[in-house]
Amino acid sequence: MSRMFGPMRQIGFVVRDIEKAMDHWIRVCGIGPWFYAERYAITEFVYRGKRYDDLVASVAMSHSGEMQIELIQQRSETPSMFRDFIRAGHEGMHHWAAWPEEYDAVREKALQAGFKIGQEGSLPRGRYAFFEDLGVPGAVVELSEMTPARREISPRIQAAALNWDGRDPIRRV
Repeated sequence: MSRMFGPMRQIGFVVRDIEKAMDHWIRVCGIGPWFYAERYAITEFVYRGKRYDDLVASVAMSHSGEMQIELIQQRSETPSMFRDFIRAGHEGMHHWAAWPEEYDAVREKALQAGFKIGQEGSLPRGRYAFFEDLGVPGAVVELSEMTPARREISPRIQAAALNWDGRDPIRRV
């Protein structure tokens, strides 16, 4: 558990081809099912202090035990930390996420400790902030607000993975 952010709840992978990535996790790792949104609902997005209204991304989520796994493919040229990561020649683990109950207090604590926000915004499940990676690929920390929607959706994804029999591996949402 992070003393700053709380327990690690999710590992996020930024990929060039989300369908290929889901196939790998299904066939090679035996992890699924994947809940896949080809066009993820991003209600607000700010990158390095500037608001953008045209970020388009595909997102897929599954679980392995307690850990949620997220795959992200950006499908627009909007400036973002995801685009920066791919353009730097990386693909794979981009961030880990904590979901604190006291989002505002933890966010402020991180800012006071010197963390800088690279991008932030909101989704139907709540607000989020990605802190800059501090120069280590895969070391980005995402802070996601624990909301009633997240509290309801995440356990359903985890339950689906718990006894998954390999059928219906990609579920479009």
